[in-house]
This record gives sequence, C-alpha cells and structure tokens, in this order.
Amino acid sequence: MMKLPSMGSSLFLVLSLVSAFVSGFGKRLPILSFDEGYSQLFGDDNLVLHRDGKAVHLSLNERTGSGFVSQDLYLHGYFSASIKLPADYTAGVVVAFYMSNGDIFEKNHDEIDFEFLGNIRGKDWRIQTNIYGNGSTGVGREERYNLWFDPADDFHQYSILWTYSQIIFYIDNIPIREFKRTAAMGGDFPSKPMSLYATIWDGSDWATNGGKYRVNYKYAPYVAEFSDLTLHGCTVDPIEFSSKKCDTSSQSLELSATITPSQRSKMDSFRRKHMTYAYCYDQNRYKVPPMECVINPKEAERLKKFDPVTFGGGRRHHGKRHRRIRASQSETDTI
Repeated sequence: MMKLPSMGSSLFLVLSLVSAFVSGFGKRLPILSFDEGYSQLFGDDNLVLHRDGKAVHLSLNERTGSGFVSQDLYLHGYFSASIKLPADYTAGVVVAFYMSNGDIFEKNHDEIDFEFLGNIRGKDWRIQTNIYGNGSTGVGREERYNLWFDPADDFHQYSILWTYSQIIFYIDNIPIREFKRTAAMGGDFPSKPMSLYATIWDGSDWATNGGKYRVNYKYAPYVAEFSDLTLHGCTVDPIEFSSKKCDTSSQSLELSATITPSQRSKMDSFRRKHMTYAYCYDQNRYKVPPMECVINPKEAERLKKFDPVTFGGGRRHHGKRHRRIRASQSETDTI
C-alpha cells in the first residue's frame, strides 16, 4: 500500500513535473552526475567517468563489457540519456538502455528496453524496443527500426516515459512507440518498481543477422558514450516498496503522457519510414496477434510488402534483397 504524501510536497511535485513535461519532455529536468544517481554494475575499468561525472563511457573488449545501474528503484517516471554509439565494424555488439527488476523478481520480472544492435561495416545500427511484464518473456513484444541518422556520428537523446497506463519511447523528443495498458493484459504490463540500467556487451549469438556476424575484437575497444542522464519519477523504498511520492507523481505523469497531434504525425512518419519489424504483425510467431495488439491496416500492409514471409505468410523470392535507403535531409525534416 503506497503512503499518501503531504499536501505541500504533492503540489510542488505535480507542478514541477507538469511544467517540465509540457515545456518539452525533460528539457528542464535536472541532469544528475554519476555519483548522484548511479552505481557501477560490472566492467571494472571499462567504465570511465568524464566531465566531472556528467558523462560516462562504457567499453567492451575481449575481457568484459560494462554497465551501470541507478541507485534507486522507481515506480513510473521519465528516464533519458544522450548516447553516442561505437563506430566502424560493430557486428554482435549490443548497447542497452533499459528498466528492469530482474534482480529482485527473478521469475516474474518487468522490463522496458532500448537495445542498439551493431552491424558489419557499411551497414547501419538498428534499434529495438521491447517490453515484458510479470515474467512474460514467452511473448516477445519487440519492434525494430532503422534510423534517419548515424547514431555513431553524434549524441542523440533516447527516452522512456513509463506511467500506470502507458509507455512511450522517444528519440530526440520524437515519440516512436506508444504501448498502452489493456485490461486483457493483466500483469503483463510492467507494474512493479524497476531500476534503470545501461550496458554494453557481446551479443554475438543473436544480435546481427541471427548470429551470422559476430564481434570482432580486432576493432575493440567498443565505446558507448552516455551524457545528460535524467532520472525523474517515483523513488521506491527497496524493502517496503512504498513511497511518499508515487500517487502524486503517477497522476502528474499521466497528465503529461499525451501525444499531441504534431507529435503523433511525427511518430506516424517515423514508423512508416523506419520500422522494419513489429511483433503484432508477425504471422510466423503469432497466428493470432497478442491480446494488447491494435492492428493498423497501413502498417500491416507496408510490413507485408517489406517481408511477405514474416508478415504475410508468402514465399521469399530468391535474388531479391530488401535494403533501406537512408532518408534524405528533406525527409528527416518532416519526421
């Protein structure tokens, strides 16, 4: 049972959260130094702090990957980082920015993922989002996308907004995926306190073409750079799972989690141009779409044309390969 907050602190938290989100999703939220909000998870000296702790470099070499974790547990909130990914040959490399409680709930954990999947030289990084609730790992809720920029050239902002009723993923403040809670999902929607994680690791067995291309340590170390780290939400006692902020902050987050018509237009444009996989349309995995899926006929038709075997039950024609042409600057301006 969550403890109710005092009126003074409640009003301040509501006003600060609503003001921050209405003004541009986190632009006015405080940026924490590493020591203020995070602890090293693994990797020894493969984690290096820069700019007085305001930036973190995670590296992967033959010995180990590396990662960090938030010092607090959160029940709902806004979590963000500016990330620059490794360049050149990155096949098999996985960089992850995600929420999880797998260390506490081993058999029924929740998870909200941004995963960046490396590629061979000359091919672009791919980004994957995924959601698990109550240990529902048997139902993969992945979506995968290409990007309209090279994420190894510069920093870009990746954000997760998690409320009681929905989860929204953002890239550079553009919503790319909206996942709504439904009654039919029950506990499959993430609903338990989670920590924020950032990691880099060797995913050779699956990350690039199903494991066809593996990490080549000739190009190591692979370094992922993180800055502008934002943790803003309801902190929870790790023993009692109670908080004086949760009721109030959850209400204010719900008020802020509305996608405006302009944002929705940009999200639709992104998904139309850059989405390459969505579990709801995968007819090989799910003869009947999972219960939370809302089928968009235009998305279904586009994905069917992109990959008729996965999304339409057709036959793959040999000699033809799908490849993405990078969006022109005029296209990116309209995303």
